[in-house]
Amino acid sequence: MLASVPTVWLWLMAAAAIVVHSSAMALWIPLRKFRMGYPFIWILCGSGMLAVGRAQGFTLASMLVVLSFALIGLTIGMFPTRRLFTVWAHEIDEGVTRERYDYPRSHLAFCAMSVVVMSFAAVVLTTL
Repeated sequence: MLASVPTVWLWLMAAAAIVVHSSAMALWIPLRKFRMGYPFIWILCGSGMLAVGRAQGFTLASMLVVLSFALIGLTIGMFPTRRLFTVWAHEIDEGVTRERYDYPRSHLAFCAMSVVVMSFAAVVLTTL
């Protein structure tokens, strides 16, 4: 279904997913260096994902759909931890260093499940 959409729209969908995810993370982690560098990291990671997927024989359309859906799943999955991210960012900005940042296991499980479910939905929508 989504594999038959023109590639231009899939590129726009991927760009929109990067913008939505980067904007959410910029709100949750209010550090200037993070806010400036994070979108470029995702552009590089997304390019790598597309290159690896193409090398393994997947179509560009399917890889763009999976990238978009996985990023939105990651944004949804990180939503419960947004307050912790903000607290940790303010601590880092003030110079406080912790030996360990305890990430709740329930939040980690929710994040992993949301990425897996969204990736599965992308695969299903690409193959229909």
